[in-house]
Amino acid sequence: MLIEKYYEFDDDVVRELLGKKLSSKNRKDLDEVSEKTGKPLKSCRRQFDNIKRVYKMVEEIPGSIMENIKSSFYVSDDLARKYASIVFLAAIRFETSKKKLNTMTFPAWKRCCEAIMVQWTYKLTGPEYYDTEMDKEFLLELRELKVLLDREKEHKQLVCITLKPMLLQKSYLELDANFRKYTGAIITLAATLHRSRDMKNLFVEFSLILDLFRTGNWTSHDLQQFFNAYSSCAGELDVLRNDSGLKSCWEKFMSVVGVCMVVMYSPP
Repeated sequence: MLIEKYYEFDDDVVRELLGKKLSSKNRKDLDEVSEKTGKPLKSCRRQFDNIKRVYKMVEEIPGSIMENIKSSFYVSDDLARKYASIVFLAAIRFETSKKKLNTMTFPAWKRCCEAIMVQWTYKLTGPEYYDTEMDKEFLLELRELKVLLDREKEHKQLVCITLKPMLLQKSYLELDANFRKYTGAIITLAATLHRSRDMKNLFVEFSLILDLFRTGNWTSHDLQQFFNAYSSCAGELDVLRNDSGLKSCWEKFMSVVGVCMVVMYSPP
């Protein structure tokens, strides 16, 4: 109980620390974090030190980050999951500090990271596999999804038929007019994620794609409906239906994209 209390943290403090190096210099600059969050400086330092301690302990241990944190620090599943997201963000070095991402809370980052860790990292166990390592074969296979751009008209037709009874009229009209933009941005992202630079900027790219929907004044509910239909309708196209490996790749990709887009979206 005492250990749990000691390692607990404030979401808003951690949000300010995401993307920062856990260096002595940044520890000295925690006054700004304290002032911005309204949390005592002493508390900010404790949280900084705890994150650094956890990261240093588990970064080189293979296997599940969450389980490694639990066994090393004797904290609850819930707290271990939170720390696992922080470690994962730091290990992949995702861009978190761009202005476009300022509205993302720590719970939003955590939700997105959990989806990525489940779907896009290696699932094999052993001394050479790390929970913080992306599945490189999967990321390379994502390039094959460019074939969907050749089926854009069919894909659009299926999505529009599915969504016409569900969407607000303005969202449907936006979908009809801008499907090419939406699908082009999503598939282009898939085709570039094998490059570490593009993976690092994943959330910036998500935000840029979401700008297309904000321009069209989509509601959060309609956006959720779109990603559900967009993902499932692609699976009905022959290029995926007849290739179970590529279809599985698409589903893994979209399961993360769908979650992150909806979590990150703030209607205009």
